[in-house]
Amino acid sequence: MVRTTLFFLAICSLVVISPGHAQSVYPNKPVKIVVPFTPGGSSDILARAIGGELSKSLGQSFVIENIAGAGGSIGSDRVAKSAPDGYTLLMGHIGTLAVNPSLYPNLSYNPMKDFVPVAWVARVPNVMVINKTVPARNLKELVALAKSKPGFLNYSTGGNGSAAHLATEYFKMQAGVAMVHIPYRGAAPAVADVIGGSVQLIFTGAPALIGHIRSGQLTALAVSSPKRLDILPDVPTVAEALGLRGFEADQWYGLVAPAGTPRDIVMKLNRAVNEALGSEALKVRLNTEGAIATPTTPEEFGKLIASDIERWRPVIASGRVRLD
Repeated sequence: MVRTTLFFLAICSLVVISPGHAQSVYPNKPVKIVVPFTPGGSSDILARAIGGELSKSLGQSFVIENIAGAGGSIGSDRVAKSAPDGYTLLMGHIGTLAVNPSLYPNLSYNPMKDFVPVAWVARVPNVMVINKTVPARNLKELVALAKSKPGFLNYSTGGNGSAAHLATEYFKMQAGVAMVHIPYRGAAPAVADVIGGSVQLIFTGAPALIGHIRSGQLTALAVSSPKRLDILPDVPTVAEALGLRGFEADQWYGLVAPAGTPRDIVMKLNRAVNEALGSEALKVRLNTEGAIATPTTPEEFGKLIASDIERWRPVIASGRVRLD
């Protein structure tokens, strides 16, 4: 009897410490989320917000690594070439996943082939803000100023081919104005120079701007979304301000993993992200940043990526967005 009991306990101990069994539990070590831009921008802010929630719910650290350069292509390529084991994820967004394929003729990764969609995290409207010395009180006056002095106004972005660059060129095309593009290496320095006055305006994601709008350092003129933001109820949409019916140029952000990542890992991450996005605490936090939570399936996120690749291709092909 004693021998039988000892044998049973030995078998149980083998099951507990079996390497194969340990490897089947995901995650069993820290997970890296690559942000392909410098700290301080919307990608970084959202990655840290969702990473913190995933750390709590999945019991492992979700570590943010910023790998900037080439409109987000360097960091994105790094993830595309990583092991498809769920331990390296990309905080992708409209630029890296939908714009870059048309912007870079020799892009080193294919968003539709080299990644598997995991979770759509948030939709982020762009906000047009100006330095307080610009002689315009609203968007109509800014457009009138730009038309009266072509090339007089300059605008900053987080880099050539960035989502902010694309949105501003789309705005210029729709409004019929000429403004000079000043690219930076990341959203944070691009915003800082608008505050400082060396650049006059920026049209970028709300999370990077909300704090400066609240403090009075920047003046908000319009938002890119189809309806006003709850957090900026007095700021009109571009469509409202200029009568540009149907104008919409929001950014979006979501997690993707290297192609070949096991379906069960993808779904576990998707459920965890959606659960986090459904919590009142994170909804409030995102709303405070000017972002809108978008819980959905990996398939729906994949459809968004595919449709926006096609949507922005003609805008880029028109020559309005170039790598200067």
